[in-house]
Amino acid sequence: MSIETFLLEIENRKKREIESLEKDLGEKKAKLQAEMNHTVKEIQERFANEARVKAEREHSRLIEAAKLQAKKIIFDAINSNMQSAFNVIKQEIETYAKSPQYKKALETMVDTSKKKLGKTIVVHCREEDKTILKDLGVTTGKSIKTLGGIIAENKEGTKELDLTFEELLRTHEDQIKNFLSERM
Repeated sequence: MSIETFLLEIENRKKREIESLEKDLGEKKAKLQAEMNHTVKEIQERFANEARVKAEREHSRLIEAAKLQAKKIIFDAINSNMQSAFNVIKQEIETYAKSPQYKKALETMVDTSKKKLGKTIVVHCREEDKTILKDLGVTTGKSIKTLGGIIAENKEGTKELDLTFEELLRTHEDQIKNFLSERM
């Protein structure tokens, strides 16, 4: 074998190895490109899903915040209406306490107090009600600041019955609010 044949053979082997390496490189490059495309697609899908989930979560949060705000506005309006209604009720009570029917209400309060506390009671009332109560034969005690009604106690001073209009309103407040809520 001559040197030229030998060099030609080396040259051909070199070309084949280079072609083989280029082929391997092309295959690896294609494989890496496919993996990269797949990874990029997965990342895009993951971030798209995360963005969608975050957007839905934010949307839900905003909707719930708006609902809560609306409930608060409604609640405030109802409370305002309730307070206004209670103010009107108090004005009506003040008017009632000046009417002739009020004397009958005081008599009923005294009778109720005697049934619960005993026949001998001391009644605390507004200054302007003392003459009515004395006419009913009831012992009056100190004057109290109230829209009307009485506070009665037994003769020993150990039991008390508060029948002032304010206390009656307070103890029946839930019933009054339910009644008013049904009407609003």
